[in-house]
Amino acid sequence: MNPHLFLQDLALVLCAAALTTVACQRLRLPVVLGYLLAGMIVGPHTPIPFFAHEETISTLAELGVILLMFSLGLEFSLRALARIIPTAGVVALIEVGLTFGLGFQVAALFGLDTRASLLAGALVSISSTMIVSHAFQDLRFEKRAREFVFGILIAEDLVAILMLATLSALAAGSGNTGNILAATAGRLVLYVAGLLGLGLLVVPQAFRSIVALRRKETLLVTSVGFCFALALVAQAQGLSVALGAFLAGALISEAGVARHVEPLVEPLRDMFTGIFFVSIGMLFDPAGALRDWPLVLALTLVVLVGKSVGVTVGTFLSGQPVRTAVQAGMSLTQIGEFSFVIAAIAGALSPAAGRLFSVAIAVAMLTSFTTPLLMRRSERLALTVDARLPRPLQVFVSLYGSWLELLRQPRAVSAWSLVRRGLALLLLYAAALAGIVIAAAVNLPTLEAALARQFSVGQQAASALAIVGTGLVCLPFAVLMVRAGRGIAERLAARALPPPPRGVDQGRAPRRTLVLALQVAGLLAVGLLIVAVTQPFLPRLSAPALVALVLAFLSVAFWRAAQDLQGHVQATAEVAAHVLVSDHRRADSPDAALAMVEKLLPGIGSLSAFTVEAGGPADKHTLAELNLRGLTGATVVAVSRGDRPLIYPSGRVTLEAGDVLALSGTTEAIAAASERLTRPKA
Repeated sequence: MNPHLFLQDLALVLCAAALTTVACQRLRLPVVLGYLLAGMIVGPHTPIPFFAHEETISTLAELGVILLMFSLGLEFSLRALARIIPTAGVVALIEVGLTFGLGFQVAALFGLDTRASLLAGALVSISSTMIVSHAFQDLRFEKRAREFVFGILIAEDLVAILMLATLSALAAGSGNTGNILAATAGRLVLYVAGLLGLGLLVVPQAFRSIVALRRKETLLVTSVGFCFALALVAQAQGLSVALGAFLAGALISEAGVARHVEPLVEPLRDMFTGIFFVSIGMLFDPAGALRDWPLVLALTLVVLVGKSVGVTVGTFLSGQPVRTAVQAGMSLTQIGEFSFVIAAIAGALSPAAGRLFSVAIAVAMLTSFTTPLLMRRSERLALTVDARLPRPLQVFVSLYGSWLELLRQPRAVSAWSLVRRGLALLLLYAAALAGIVIAAAVNLPTLEAALARQFSVGQQAASALAIVGTGLVCLPFAVLMVRAGRGIAERLAARALPPPPRGVDQGRAPRRTLVLALQVAGLLAVGLLIVAVTQPFLPRLSAPALVALVLAFLSVAFWRAAQDLQGHVQATAEVAAHVLVSDHRRADSPDAALAMVEKLLPGIGSLSAFTVEAGGPADKHTLAELNLRGLTGATVVAVSRGDRPLIYPSGRVTLEAGDVLALSGTTEAIAAASERLTRPKA
C-alpha cells in the first residue's frame, strides 16, 4: 500500500466527514447520515471530483466494525443477559422474528433468491443504537422507556452477532444450504463455548493485573490487541470477525474493568466507526437505489410497521404500560450499523443480492429521517391508542401490568423453578419441529422419488404425500408445544393469582385472561422464531399463515376471556364503591377498606384511595381531561361522592372536592397517578 495514497485517502475522508457531520448536527439530523453523505461525496458514484480508494477505506472500515463490536461487548455482561432475557429479550425475539419474516417475504416477492431474501430479512430486523442514542439526546423521553429501549437494543445486538456469524458462512459457502447452516451452527457453538469457558478462567485475572499497573497506554494496547486476536481466531474458524471482537469485549467486561477500558477505546471507536459509515456511503449507488425504488419503499414499510408493531406488542406483553410500549415501538423504527454489515455480505453472493447494498443504505436514510418524527409523536399516539381501545381491552390493559407485578414478587419458590422444565420441553419440541420441517424440505426430491416408487404414483401425487406425511409427523410436536406453553402459562398465572383451597374462586376470570395473554406472548416469541428459521425452506407464506391461524384462534378465546374479565371488574368496582360510601359514613380509613376488597376479589390490581382536594389538580376536571390511565397506567374504578357511588365512571364525569377515588393498577402506576393528582398547578 502506497503510504502517500493512504494518507491522502484518510485526510479526504476525515475532512469530508467533519464537514457533513457538523452540518447534520446543526440541522438536528442523525450523525450517521452525515457520514453516509461524506462517503457519497468521496465515492465513485457521484459527479464530484474527489475520489478515495475503496480498498484503503474498506480496510479501515473493517477496523471500525471490529472496534464497534468490541465496545458493545464492553457494555455487555452475562449478568446483564440474565436480567434482560425475561423482558427485553422476549421483545427482541418477537420484533426480530416478525421483521425478519416480513423482510424475507417481501424480498422473495420482488424476485430475489433464497439467500438474498435471507439477507434482506436480516438487514431490516436490527435497529440502530447510534440513531436511537442521538434521538434520545434531543428528545425528552421518560426514564423507564429509555432504559427498556436500550435493553431491547442490547438483546438485538446479541441476535445480530449470531446472524452475522451464520450469514457470513452462508455467503462464503456453496452447496446445500441446510448443511452450511448446520456446520456453521456447530462451529459457532464450539467457538463460543470454548472461548467463554477458557476466557472466563484466564482473562478476568489477567486484565485486573494489567489495570493494577496504572498505565493507560499499556491497558489500551493490550485491550485492542486482545480484540484483534479474537477477531482473527473467529475468522480462522469461518465465523464473523465481529463475533470475536464482541466476545473479547464481553470477557473484559466480566473482569469488571470495562470502566477503565471504555474511555480509552472510545476515541478510536468513534473515528473508525465514522470511517466505516463513510465506506458504506462510498459504495452507495443512487442510480441503483432509484432503479429499485419499489423494493426500497416496501422494505422501509416493513421497518416502520413491522418494528413498531412488534416492539409495541412485545413491550406491552412484557408488563410495560401502553405509553411506554408505544414509545419503545416508535423509537426502534430504523436500521443502521448492523444492517450495513449484513448488506456488505450480499456482495459475496449473486449480482441480484448485491442490489441489497444500495437498497439498505436508502432504507437507512429514509428511516433515519422518520425516526425522530415518530418519536416526537409517540406520546400522542399512545394516548390515542389507549382511548380508542374497546372497553374489554381497556380493562385488560389496566390490569395486566399489576398481574405481572404480582408474578415478580419474591416467594419461597421462584417463578423460574416453576417453569424451567416446561420451558426446556417447549424449546425441545420447537427445535424438533423446525428440524423435521427443514430436513423434509432439504430432502424433498429424494423423499418424493421414494414415495413415487413405493406407491407407484406421479410426481405431483408423491409431492402431496410428502407434504401430508411431513405434516402428520410435525403434528404431535405442535400439539406438545401448545400443551407445554399452556402449562407454563397456567403455573405462572396461579403464582400471580393463587386459586383458593376451597370455596368460590373469585379470581377465575382474571387468571384465565392472564393464561391466554401469556400463551399469546409465548406463541409470538417461539412461533415467530420457528417461522424465521423454517420459511426459507417452505413454500411462500405457508409458515406465517399457520402462525396467523393459531394466533387468530387464541385471539378469539382471549376476547371472550376479556369480556368475562370486564364483568368481574364491574362487580369488584361496585363492591369498592359501596365500601367507600360506607367507610365515608364511619370516617374510617378508605385504604384499609379497599385492601379488604382486594383480598376478597383478587385480580383487580393494587387498590388505593385518593381524596380530591379543593383547588387541587383534579378539582373541577373531568376524568377524560386528567387521562390517568393513558398517562400513568392507573384506572379510576369507582368514585364515592357523599352517599352516591359512581361505578366505573366514564370520562365525562367531573370530579369535585371531597370525592374519594378508588385507583387500580401497579404500585408504580398508582404512585404516578397520586403525583399527578397532587401536583400543584403551574
